[in-house]
Amino acid sequence: MKRFLLVATVLAVLGGLLAGAALAAGPDGPSGKSNVGHVSLFQKNPANWSIVAGGAWGKYNYKLSGTGAATAVSGVFNGHGLVPGTNYSLIYYPEVAPSPWNPGGWLVVILGTGTADAFGDVHIAGAGTIGVPDTQPGTGDYIGQHGDKIWLVLSGCLTGSNITDWHPTQYLFEDNLINTP
Repeated sequence: MKRFLLVATVLAVLGGLLAGAALAAGPDGPSGKSNVGHVSLFQKNPANWSIVAGGAWGKYNYKLSGTGAATAVSGVFNGHGLVPGTNYSLIYYPEVAPSPWNPGGWLVVILGTGTADAFGDVHIAGAGTIGVPDTQPGTGDYIGQHGDKIWLVLSGCLTGSNITDWHPTQYLFEDNLINTP
């Protein structure tokens, strides 16, 4: 009986600690009106865009600055569960109406590049100008842009600033959009 109570107590304490750690991470995006935030990226099933259980994942901690065409993003991405020795690029992809899946022929902004180490981890620090805001300044009125995507793609799928090859099972996709000021 003592052993059962000890095991139950240890499990309860560990469960509380893990739940607290999960809640402390908070939701994606900025905190309040802050320009500092994070977005989680996950390996997804392209058939229904669900997150692949046990798949590759990462987190991009970012800071937005400027407004309008001068809006910039900078930050650090850490990815895990990737293919060792593979070159990856962290990109910003604007989802623009009326054709959110093909704005200007898959034109993207490359925020940084890196190679996954022997453990499948990659660390990428970088920045880029990301352009147009999602809403009219001061009004909150939608101006045709759905939001801003951050993806981790195979560097070999890019030619300059264009996605020219598509291998979505090998990419990481954002869980939430970033909305620029």
